[in-house]
Amino acid sequence: MKILVTGGAGFIGSNFIYYMLHSYPDIQITNLDKLTYAGNLENLAIVEKDSFLSSRYKFIKGDIADAGLIDRIMAEGFDAIINFAAESHVDRSIEDAGIFLKTNVLGTQNLLEGLKKHKIERFIQISTDEVYGSLGSEGKFTEHSPLMPNSPYSASKASADLICRAYFRTFHLPIIITRCSNNYGPYQFPEKLIPLFITNALEDLPLPLYGDGLNIRDWIHVEDHCRAIDLVLRKGREGEIYNIGGNCEKTNLEITRIILEKLNKPETLITFVKDRPGHDRRYAISMDKIEKELGWKPTFSFEVGIEKTINWYQENSWWWQKIKSGEYRKYYERRYGKIR
Repeated sequence: MKILVTGGAGFIGSNFIYYMLHSYPDIQITNLDKLTYAGNLENLAIVEKDSFLSSRYKFIKGDIADAGLIDRIMAEGFDAIINFAAESHVDRSIEDAGIFLKTNVLGTQNLLEGLKKHKIERFIQISTDEVYGSLGSEGKFTEHSPLMPNSPYSASKASADLICRAYFRTFHLPIIITRCSNNYGPYQFPEKLIPLFITNALEDLPLPLYGDGLNIRDWIHVEDHCRAIDLVLRKGREGEIYNIGGNCEKTNLEITRIILEKLNKPETLITFVKDRPGHDRRYAISMDKIEKELGWKPTFSFEVGIEKTINWYQENSWWWQKIKSGEYRKYYERRYGKIR
């Protein structure tokens, strides 16, 4: 199988590329990535250094918003496209929504036009549970829940999902949408909660916790997410949506305390900061559909997954220290104040 992965130098995309190349000796992957601040080819160093993996892997630097480039790449012929490419940080979308619309909406539409022209057999749109909006204290989102996004980021992802739905209905294209809960694991850019708090704790820096810290998220280890996408790619039904969750609801404050406890750091590092505008209170998604149709379940307990993740950041400080000493430091200090 020959696969075009967009956004493959990012967190989930790079983990997926490694998972697929490692799992299937007949897979060939082309990775198209713009290499924005969150795209990092060092995420795929393990692939580049392995001759068996690298012989089936190709990287192209480029933007999915470039329609001409997309047309030329797709003309090479692919069996499937998996679209991870997206601007994904809520805080950045609040500061500047324009790039989110360009990449997440117009970029997706370019890919769909290429799909239509070059008759590729399968297109997987990687989306998010944030498109559903915020839940109360009970219940879970299903694939039939209305889309009620509350941030420019989630609105751009909901828009892309609706464009995918329209292209499936109008042009009968082989499109499937997946919507996943919060991922964690190796190579996650340290602006997201878990890697930010792990790396800050390792450096004895404050852990900036929004509001009262009681916002609830469902957490899934990235390897479980990769297994789910693989199943959807091979066995999912065209035109369908599949929710992918970890069945692991925790408040941000719980996550923070777990990280501090495992690193033997004091809770005095917790610093409550002004809440994010429009901060959704709770996400939780039902996995009944993917479990019944495809037989998928998460395999990582949070206890095992967070231990493995913390160990990775401890053992790979070179990776995140390089990121946190660059342009990201200016962004962080603009949001949370000077790093001592």
